[in-house]
Amino acid sequence: MIRYALKCANGHAFDSWFASAEAFETLRARGLATCGTCGSPKVEKTLMAPGVRTTKGKEVAEVVKDAPVSLATPSNKVEAAIAELRAKVEANSDYVGPKFAAEARKMHDGDTPTRAIFGEANAAEAKALIEDGVPILPLPFGPKQKAN
Repeated sequence: MIRYALKCANGHAFDSWFASAEAFETLRARGLATCGTCGSPKVEKTLMAPGVRTTKGKEVAEVVKDAPVSLATPSNKVEAAIAELRAKVEANSDYVGPKFAAEARKMHDGDTPTRAIFGEANAAEAKALIEDGVPILPLPFGPKQKAN
């Protein structure tokens, strides 16, 4: 995992974690790395200091053993609330992946039964849905990556 300090085209600064540098670039190119404040897909990395840990005489294995940090465990109230929201969304709705915009539009138009769904849409798809009156809401998390 890698953490980047990011800034959107509207000047909002935020941090985000990515599986790799390549994962960040792929998400950004697809318009899926967006600002959590305004939703802008125009996101760039900003200058940041690397987090370097020194061992100060300890073996590296001791440092790692003494500092178990889990990114899967919420570390504050906001992360805990987002984890709770994610669990509720996943338990009570269907994941439709990149077909979100098409599925939401079909339900809105009455072509398919209405149900709770979640998935991915790029900024242009989301904007078109909103402009057409399709009720959607951005979520503060992406889909869980599937194990290979």
